[in-house]
Amino acid sequence: MDLSNVVLEGDHVIFGPTMVGRNARIGSSCVLGYPSKKKWEALIKKGALEDEAIDGLSSGATIGEDCVIRSNTIVYEDAVLNQGAATGHYVLIREGTIVGKGTLIGSGTIVDGRVRIGENVSIQSGVYLPPLTEVGNRVFLAPRVTVTNDRYPASSKMVGVKIEDGAVIGGAAVLVAGIRVGERAVVGAGAVVTRDVKPNTVVLGVPAKPVGTREDYDAKKKEYEKETQ
Repeated sequence: MDLSNVVLEGDHVIFGPTMVGRNARIGSSCVLGYPSKKKWEALIKKGALEDEAIDGLSSGATIGEDCVIRSNTIVYEDAVLNQGAATGHYVLIREGTIVGKGTLIGSGTIVDGRVRIGENVSIQSGVYLPPLTEVGNRVFLAPRVTVTNDRYPASSKMVGVKIEDGAVIGGAAVLVAGIRVGERAVVGAGAVVTRDVKPNTVVLGVPAKPVGTREDYDAKKKEYEKETQ
């Protein structure tokens, strides 16, 4: 692997045929290409937990050009971070996840595998995205948003949440398994969303109910920004 055009901060571990693009920055104590759970369990049974054994099992991760992987981030094998994506500190990105160009994943966030995240998404600190979650382009997820994928835990049937382009999800909101948040919809802070949210609709409460339109929200946001200048 050619790391001559990569900025490496302190100690790091890179497993398997992981690819790191030009001008990427890898923070200290990062792990790239970590093997999936099944492979890890196989190693435990064999009692072979040395780095060499782990390296031989990993299929590697892909870190695109200009990505910033901040300290203590772990990226599993078969995860792809496209150009300009960035993580905060202590981020976990599990296997099979795809992260679009220019997307930010905030500190302490867990992306728990087989997740699709679009371009120019802003994911703030402490968000949880389980397997099968789909996030469109230009979505904003405020701190502590929790997405679920099991309506009757712990069941054997997982179903993903879809968040469409331009949606805004407020802090500590909970999105229940199987729902769809429509394009440019807004979910208020602390809401529990149990049903689909129509495009350009604002929902609040527990359970979340429609209270307005995206146009209303944008107008109030603009007025608030003027008042606080």
